[in-house]
Amino acid sequence: MTKQEKVEFVINTLNDIYPEIPIPLDHKDPYTLMIAVLLSAQSTDVKVNQITPKLFEIADNPKAMVKLSVEEIREIIKPVGLSPMKSKGIHGLSEILLKKHNGQVPQSFEALEALPAVGHKTASVVMAQAFNVPAFPVDTHIHRLMYRWNLSNGKNVTQTEKDAKRLFPKDLWNKLHLQIIWYGRQYSPARGWNLEKDIITKEIGRKTVLTEYYKKKK
Repeated sequence: MTKQEKVEFVINTLNDIYPEIPIPLDHKDPYTLMIAVLLSAQSTDVKVNQITPKLFEIADNPKAMVKLSVEEIREIIKPVGLSPMKSKGIHGLSEILLKKHNGQVPQSFEALEALPAVGHKTASVVMAQAFNVPAFPVDTHIHRLMYRWNLSNGKNVTQTEKDAKRLFPKDLWNKLHLQIIWYGRQYSPARGWNLEKDIITKEIGRKTVLTEYYKKKK
């Protein structure tokens, strides 16, 4: 297969498996989405979805959030991990939204990435899912799969994002990044990986990855 044929195979297979794709984090607007994405760093979406109802019941907007102390926020979000940094970030960004953006989540990468605790990945998710601006947020699943599929060298997430944007059509980015995340969880996980179920990697996988897999299986 040529690289282009591989890309088309990935797109078609993912569309067959996931014709409709849900956003994994529960939210109701750009602000609650941004907080949920921020909380998901080094945690699972399942865990975040357990915590956010408790947080959003008390504060689901910047005005209500700044009324809480950093310590109060931390107490609620503790189970998702990295709570000292995340609670400061949530309180700090809520203050900035009120002071600089009339309490609204800004609709630009630059303004989003200037907020405390909001990195490029969080900004990309918000731009893609809240504002429908083409973006390709790379998480651990996408990073792993782009390497397994020999579509990126896997050196770092920045390179993986560049490769994904170069290879896949721009109008598919927002859907594709979610499809790949779901596929990675269900068919091509880091642990307990069964290549027989992993249709895409089995067909187009990097030779060294496949060789290593079969070696371990022996």
